Amino acid sequence: MSETLKQFLETNLTGLRHQGLYNEIDTVETPNGPVIKIAGKEQINLSSNNYLGLATDKRLKEAAISAVKEWGVGSGAVRTINGTLTLHEKLEETIADFKGTEAAISFQSGFNCNMAAISAVMDKHDAILSDELNHASIIDGCRLSRANIIRYNHSDMDDLRNKAKEAKESGDYEKVMVITDGVFSMDGDIAKLSEIVEIAKEFDLITYVDDAHGSGVLGKGAGTVKHFGLQNDIDFQIGTLSKAIGVVGGYVAGKRQLIDWLKVRSRPFLFSTAVTPADAAAATKAIEILKESTDLCERLWENARYLKKGLRASGFDVGKSETPITPCIIGEEKTTQQFSRRLFEEGVYAKSIVFPTVPKGTGRVRNMPTAAHTKEMLDRAIVVYEKVGKELGVI
Repeated sequence: MSETLKQFLETNLTGLRHQGLYNEIDTVETPNGPVIKIAGKEQINLSSNNYLGLATDKRLKEAAISAVKEWGVGSGAVRTINGTLTLHEKLEETIADFKGTEAAISFQSGFNCNMAAISAVMDKHDAILSDELNHASIIDGCRLSRANIIRYNHSDMDDLRNKAKEAKESGDYEKVMVITDGVFSMDGDIAKLSEIVEIAKEFDLITYVDDAHGSGVLGKGAGTVKHFGLQNDIDFQIGTLSKAIGVVGGYVAGKRQLIDWLKVRSRPFLFSTAVTPADAAAATKAIEILKESTDLCERLWENARYLKKGLRASGFDVGKSETPITPCIIGEEKTTQQFSRRLFEEGVYAKSIVFPTVPKGTGRVRNMPTAAHTKEMLDRAIVVYEKVGKELGVI
């Protein structure tokens, strides 16, 4: 290792540890279900994005195994050469039907979607109006496009309207896009899509919604856009296949012309090998399950309401979450990390989230109840929270 690199790494790693900002990565020794084992110790798992418990669902496992037996373990090429299997086409048709759009295109991850889709349409002659709390993948996708990024205050529709008006009237841009998460992952609040669409229509803005935490959760599972009934008004519906869907990958759903354009101009699609047959088959099966029944979605919401009620009753600040995402806002970074460690010692796995993922001074332990949790598991977690909260003076 060069001396320059060594000095850079040692200085900065030491600094992160001193500030309580260094994130320790835990290895899970069991399937990622409602109870997991880490370092030989069983934990009630409140940190997974496996909202509906589908990551370990028998039906998805059978679909994946069947695909491997028939198609092998890899797709063998990028989609534009000969890596597009009938499994990929079926997945995209299923997604489009589920999201209520003309077509869809699948990618290797949700992060890839934002890197691909934004830069395929927006460039240095354009502007992007981006909510200040948008996910890191949106921020990076905007940067990659080289468009002028104009941040508007979080879910502040007056600020969005003023900045949209200013951008359009300036005459400096060929196209202007407004981009937002459907559900904001750190606070659990929902974007004001109806108002965003009104502003977009007034100023002819391209509309872009990243629904990573809304798909499978809102709109009877079909997502935030469906929740508001805006399938015909949102140009880009982005999502992941790795959270509620339980597998891996991502997608963009929209008009046929848009999807055709992304197939010839989005670089991750053009230059990365297609997702595996097993992943494509399992994701398709998951969406088919969601189309057939809302039972898992309803169970998720029931557990989320139960956990929120219990934590509030214990005196915790769970913020303004409107979704199953349940943050317990602690504040100071070191205290937040200490709180998470004590939860672990008591058998509850809920990771601390601190700067730079959230602003300094707003550290929180982020809880993700799932459809797979039982009331007994949640009761045990609430008891542990109350014990640790009193011990550390948080409540």
